[in-house]
Amino acid sequence: MTSKLPLFLGLFLFTFYYSIGQDIPILSNCSVLEAVQGDLDKDDIDELVVVYNEVMEAQDGVYKRPLIIYKKNNEQWVEWKRSDQALYNSDGGGVMGDPYEQILIENGILQISHSGGSSSRWRFVDKYRFQDETFYLIGYTQYSWWQCTYFKEVDFNLSTGKMIVSKDYETCDGLEPKIIKNEKETCYQKGLTITLAERQKKRITFKTPKYNFHVYVAIGQDW
Repeated sequence: MTSKLPLFLGLFLFTFYYSIGQDIPILSNCSVLEAVQGDLDKDDIDELVVVYNEVMEAQDGVYKRPLIIYKKNNEQWVEWKRSDQALYNSDGGGVMGDPYEQILIENGILQISHSGGSSSRWRFVDKYRFQDETFYLIGYTQYSWWQCTYFKEVDFNLSTGKMIVSKDYETCDGLEPKIIKNEKETCYQKGLTITLAERQKKRITFKTPKYNFHVYVAIGQDW
């Protein structure tokens, strides 16, 4: 039996894009990867957030990932905010391939998630809030794990500076990993300001004072 999934996905995407009310803006040398709508500045009018695949001429098959937020003006989508650093390139997931997961708007907060790795895996979720005419990173959650070795979670509230890091050390006993030790630490890193437009401008890492957990928040402009 022929699968109906490709047809279903095509109809879903057509219905979704049609429901936006007009064509999504297409940039030169780009295609649309994902688009979502939601009210990001609390004016009761939805903005349009689009993730693009931009062809990189020097790297065949690799895409840059511009993110553009549009506002509607006279029934036309007009560019409002843009970031070329908020999303990894399509080859940024290591052996696992394309790291892009999704964008999401919940309660006026823009969320962006990526994942990747090889023998060790990672996943992170960025949360942005619009304030003072800029989108600021207010929350960062990071997961990293190596099967039968460890699972680490970082929950960083940039607004308060509070960072909670938890690490389970594991061993394999039969088919399921078994936790043999847990270390958990709460510390504070206040005054850190990261914007959507300059998400990876500077390399930002921390070591926690008690357990010396290494936390990566940004990987720097050469990413």
